Amino acid sequence: MDIVSRNNITVAGPEDAPVLLLAHGFGCDQNMWRLVAPALAENFRVVQFDYVGSGRSDLTAWSETRYGALDGYAQDVVEICEALDLREVRFVGHSVSAMVGVLAAAAAPDRITSLIMIGPSPCYVDSPGYRGGFSAEDIDELLESLESNYLGWSAAMAPVIMGNPERPELGEELTNSFCATDPAIARVFARTTFLTDSRDDLKKVNVPTLVLECTQDVIAPREVGAYVHSVIPGSRLVTLDATGHCPQLSAPEATVAAIADFVGTQQ
Repeated sequence: MDIVSRNNITVAGPEDAPVLLLAHGFGCDQNMWRLVAPALAENFRVVQFDYVGSGRSDLTAWSETRYGALDGYAQDVVEICEALDLREVRFVGHSVSAMVGVLAAAAAPDRITSLIMIGPSPCYVDSPGYRGGFSAEDIDELLESLESNYLGWSAAMAPVIMGNPERPELGEELTNSFCATDPAIARVFARTTFLTDSRDDLKKVNVPTLVLECTQDVIAPREVGAYVHSVIPGSRLVTLDATGHCPQLSAPEATVAAIADFVGTQQ
């Protein structure tokens, strides 16, 4: 299979520059990076893609068996690295992709050498001694609403996830992205996202890691960022002067600066 067309891979930036592999989150595609990718491509080799089932990927390659677990998405990442023969990759994962990056780095340690996590959450459900931001009942209701009326759920939830109510165009952009996703695929990806507990996987990370959080984020509250930082030895935690779950759209300059600074310290 042609991985480049399957995952709608695009590449920009100097050929001999450090490689950044940008991975989008649930309900999104590589267009979510549109405000940061050009700036990053001035100094880095920027590789973008759509997970199978998202954006302009080859939807015929999607199967619930493979993509009913995060390992299927991690397999996409590894196959992309192999297809392009990428080395010393700095994996930039937004939201659930932060945990996909953890799995991909473990599967391909010879290719992925550092992780940049934007709004990561290894587990969305609260438990004794851990705050994920949602009760089990909250998640059940969220998934039930999504499965019964995906377009209505998207219109209601996207602005909440995006935050920044004074900039409604951002929420509208995320709503449109959600609505462009096949509802059947979105249901599977949502369950994979919100019901997976990656805390044990997180404990195995042994590469340089940057954790980027926002001052207010309903999906990944700051307690989660603190937890991720505490579990990964030597990780760096940076709190962006931004709100919402998508700082690459709401605060692109700060996001670019944090990524560039971190990569600079790894060279």
